[in-house]
Amino acid sequence: MTTNASPQFTKAQEKFLNARNDDEKLIFLEEMIRECPKHKSSENMLANLKTRRKKLEQQLEKKEKNRKTGKTSKVGIKKEGMQVAILGKTNTGKSSLLAKLTNASPKIAEYGFSTREPHLGMLYFEGITIQLVDLPPIDSEYFDRGIPNNCDVLLEIVTSLNQIKEIEPFLEKATKKRIIIFNKADLLSEEEKRKIDATLRSKKYTFVIASSESGEGIQEIKNKLFQGFDKIRIYTKEPKKEKSKKPIILEKDAIVKDVAEKILKGFSRKVKETKIWGPSSKFPGQKVGLTHKLLDLDVVEFKTK
Repeated sequence: MTTNASPQFTKAQEKFLNARNDDEKLIFLEEMIRECPKHKSSENMLANLKTRRKKLEQQLEKKEKNRKTGKTSKVGIKKEGMQVAILGKTNTGKSSLLAKLTNASPKIAEYGFSTREPHLGMLYFEGITIQLVDLPPIDSEYFDRGIPNNCDVLLEIVTSLNQIKEIEPFLEKATKKRIIIFNKADLLSEEEKRKIDATLRSKKYTFVIASSESGEGIQEIKNKLFQGFDKIRIYTKEPKKEKSKKPIILEKDAIVKDVAEKILKGFSRKVKETKIWGPSSKFPGQKVGLTHKLLDLDVVEFKTK
């Protein structure tokens, strides 16, 4: 920016940088061109602004053409195993929370609408992997309702109680488990957190009061996420050996036979004896049949014929 730029130009430039979409960008870019100083030292700057305007106009024309022909530029997300959609309004700390929970490095900015396409991250939790998808803000043109409708768990990030109702219209077809994350708890007093907790409990929400800045509530979010899938983790072991490091993930009503078939199709027919340890056992090493119902964190040992 030239040193002789007017306050009007500087204001227009700030609006351009914080624009929510390409249409707004074009409006503020036109304003920058009008307010750009008209002297020799600013000729290159004016030329660059006009070139940028031309490219932006071409982008908008292409977008309009794609809209009419049914084409889309949305980033496709392949669902891998257990999937969680992170959604909320702008500036609620969604991207910061994704970075805190996973290995992802999303763009994090002080201004709004910095997330313009879904960002993926993988959460590794007690031997299992969960796919997290940080969606663009619900109040932006980039928000895609498809992922919330098809994911396994919804993580709704809010920084005020009113935002819970504001999210509702965007989730009309979403039927999966929903967890409210009241973020930025580091900015709240203990009394404010107590009142928020009481309100959310009274409405029977599944929720966590958390902070991606201080780390408050992060472990609780991980625990509630897994609980939201209605799955159980079953470890296997060979006789006289330690249990497996990675669990088998099954539905909550799974039985011993399901574990055997998960290991290898037809394996249950080869099982001679089964012992179990853990929550569903009456005592360590209890012998059970193939129809025994399992609980989360059980350990199963098979002996074959």
